[in-house]
Amino acid sequence: MFNKFPEQTMHRVRWFLTSAWLILVFSLFYDPISPWLTDSRHTWSPFRLDPNVCVKVQGVCLEEKSYAIGASVFWGMVVPASIFILLVFGHELWRRICPLSFLSQLPAALKWQRQLKRVDAKTGKTRFEIARVKKDSWLGRNHLYLQFGLLYLGLCSRILFINSDRLALGVWFLVTIGGAIAVGYLYGGKSWCQYFCPMAPVQKIYAEPAGLFTSKAHQEEQPITQSMCRIINEDGKEQSGCVACKSPCIDIDSERSYWDGINQPEQKWLYYGYVGLVIGYFLYYYLYAGNWHYYFSGAWAHQENQLATLLNPGFYLFNTPIPIPKLVAVPLTVGGFGAGGYWLGRFLEKRYTADLRRKQKPLSKEQIQHRMFTLCTFVVFNIFFIFGGRPFILLLPYPWQAAYEAVLVCLSTLWLYRTWKRSPDIYDREGLAYRLRKQLHKLKLDTSRFMEGRSLDDLTSDEVYALAKVLPGFTREKRREAYKGVLREALEEGYVNTSSSLEVLQQTRFELDISDEEHRTILGELGVEDPDLLNPGRQRDRENLVRLTGYRKALDRIVALQQLQSTRETGSEPGNPSILNLLQENRSAIKTLQRQYSVTFQEEEQIFEEFDQDAKTMRRAELLLSQLATLIDRYHALNQPILIQQGGILPLLRETLRERKQLLVQCLLEMMESLKDAPEGTQIARSLGNISPTVLQDLLEDPTLGWSTRLNPQLLSLLNQPEEFMPACRLDLEPAAIAQHLEALLFEPDPLIQAISLYLLYQLDADRGREQAKTLLASRQNLKELVQQTAAIILAQSVKPENLLTTFSSIEKLVYLSNSDFFNNLRSETLIQLAERAEIKVYQAGDVVTEEGDTCRELLLLIEGQAQIELHRSGQDAIVKHLVPNQMLDELEVLGHIEQTGTIVATTSPARILAIPVDTLDDLLEHDPNFARQILEMES
Repeated sequence: MFNKFPEQTMHRVRWFLTSAWLILVFSLFYDPISPWLTDSRHTWSPFRLDPNVCVKVQGVCLEEKSYAIGASVFWGMVVPASIFILLVFGHELWRRICPLSFLSQLPAALKWQRQLKRVDAKTGKTRFEIARVKKDSWLGRNHLYLQFGLLYLGLCSRILFINSDRLALGVWFLVTIGGAIAVGYLYGGKSWCQYFCPMAPVQKIYAEPAGLFTSKAHQEEQPITQSMCRIINEDGKEQSGCVACKSPCIDIDSERSYWDGINQPEQKWLYYGYVGLVIGYFLYYYLYAGNWHYYFSGAWAHQENQLATLLNPGFYLFNTPIPIPKLVAVPLTVGGFGAGGYWLGRFLEKRYTADLRRKQKPLSKEQIQHRMFTLCTFVVFNIFFIFGGRPFILLLPYPWQAAYEAVLVCLSTLWLYRTWKRSPDIYDREGLAYRLRKQLHKLKLDTSRFMEGRSLDDLTSDEVYALAKVLPGFTREKRREAYKGVLREALEEGYVNTSSSLEVLQQTRFELDISDEEHRTILGELGVEDPDLLNPGRQRDRENLVRLTGYRKALDRIVALQQLQSTRETGSEPGNPSILNLLQENRSAIKTLQRQYSVTFQEEEQIFEEFDQDAKTMRRAELLLSQLATLIDRYHALNQPILIQQGGILPLLRETLRERKQLLVQCLLEMMESLKDAPEGTQIARSLGNISPTVLQDLLEDPTLGWSTRLNPQLLSLLNQPEEFMPACRLDLEPAAIAQHLEALLFEPDPLIQAISLYLLYQLDADRGREQAKTLLASRQNLKELVQQTAAIILAQSVKPENLLTTFSSIEKLVYLSNSDFFNNLRSETLIQLAERAEIKVYQAGDVVTEEGDTCRELLLLIEGQAQIELHRSGQDAIVKHLVPNQMLDELEVLGHIEQTGTIVATTSPARILAIPVDTLDDLLEHDPNFARQILEMES
């Protein structure tokens, strides 16, 4: 809602509120006017003291005099208003108008901030960047505990020192303002709000996951969301000023920040402890005075002798003062209730979890935690407004008081209703549906006939998925293209990575009918199109994406201004300026931007390349060539004589590497084609020719691809006749070097590759195999059952068995399936499903496997030993057909669902046969078109 208000408007609002607050602070030191309003003689004033009213404190009427109302206004109006804004309008309003946040940004506005010197290890260049709090620092890890502790000290200080002592309150304000400005100098961004402000825990409680009228950042196209940092450039336009001071950031997406940290232990202290603090704080007024009138009259906000009561009895119970000094009683009460709130919250959480299990209504850990936190916020909000601002509310006519209470209850109940049903799954589904909606927009499909006058943006997440299923023009290829766009965006934002994307995007794949195997294929394609996208060394999250996007837009503006100036000077349209010219002519402006956005040397290099297409192309080519060289080394490692005994299992890995090499080479050839006669194309061709991958000649000689006509002769010559002498492949690699390549393959997303690599590693080096198996099982990755099973078998072996393959039954079945003509070139997902449902049966010589006339219930693959088929014809000798391993025994009968035409008999001991149920085969033929096509071609 308020995120769409122009920054210039909100800037004026901030100035007004900050000025009003500073006037309020000044009034605490000097205020000759407002005491008139509280003078008992001025009957016209609603704030006047009633001389006939006795406010008792520990049985004695409190002496009251006319007072300045600055402290009362702050505690009775400003604080309750901020709590109301947070729950109803969310942080996206409060964080944009908070005076203290505004003052903390003064050093940034004055360009007066602490800078850290950075030196590039490669070039020796130096630069300065604004300091930021590191995520893994003590402050980055413990800031919530620090802020919660400051909140506790603040509540105790209110009762003891600053509630009514205007001088103490004024000094407290000045110290706080000074602290905010100092933090603004020491650290960039909203570091005061994120890491120090005592109100930040309160903001999290009331504003997360979202206020009642908060916008949904994960479903908006706007580049600047919620309360993101904004700046106004010289053209008067808004642009992001985010420097990624915290990730995840409540200012960018409060709900994402909420779900990301919901399971952290400090969140329990925050929510449960805060409820206890609030109850303890308000209850202490009764425990101290012996009545509620002391609080509701507001006398505590203008008590003349507050500091003089520090050593007085801190409790007054049953008309008896308890001789514990107030200085001790206050932190004891507030802290005790805070700790009690935490332990009570933990107890109720466990009871609620047990009750759900007993009723067989399982909820995820996140949902249970969310509902407990939601209930805490609802309860503490209403408790707060029973007391918060009550002295001023009681001055209103009774109907207004009733309306005030009704509005608060209605708003908090509506917030509870909307928030209670939220879950991380709903949040993820909405976010992914938004990304899918964007892809549907890009495909420009005709959706009008299904929309009934609505636009795509008006559809709910469920409606978007339903629409994707019924759109007639949404072919399988377009579904794949849409999913690819969703995956690319999710990776760019750091929403997923290569290991988590399979699980997080599962629902989207189901709705778009994209298999796990296709997901892995698309992931590989994205890695070729943008090698940096899958680079685990690059930090990817939404905050850094926003930061770098803001920097790019600022650079775009500099480039545009430079082009405009060149046009005015020359009178003609210039070409795009080079990066060197850009740096030379705008060095100071760019250095300022780099410092402002904390851009690293590597980020600077990558962003500048986006302005220089030739440099960008060459960098991409270098990354692809580097990947290709690594794949070639890995392929050579899998062809070493030491692995010759694993001949049956290695083709699975080799074929995967070959396909990946082919994809990389194909991409490099396309880059050379687009570059034509440019020198960059020659450089790529020379490098590729010297690497000389085997797949290169296969692609060049393929007549269907036509590379002989698509590339110029000079490039073809470099590809066919490399300039450098290429040494022969070494065949004496050490086992440790081979093991290193196998360990790298363990991080592949394909579970088949992971399982086989782990098996081979264990075969090559049992100790390293056990270590990696233990690491995989201990990791939080979503391991497939095949990988878990392989790792578990390895750890269960005290000594490596002699016949290793038979110990790993699943891998053994995969090996025999993949080496048979019938199942060759199947997708790994299909192979794994077959292996899971197949069974190895053992026969002795003379045993009948199936008899003539039997109904075929299994597809049989001979994997060890020999067998024969005896065909009996009336009046003729039996016709015998001998069978050898890797032969199918009854594929025609199984595919045709007919009776067995001969008797199959084992002729050696043992004869091992892999049996696949007919139902399994039919199911795969129905759901895997490629498998069905392959079987049809082979049998026909």
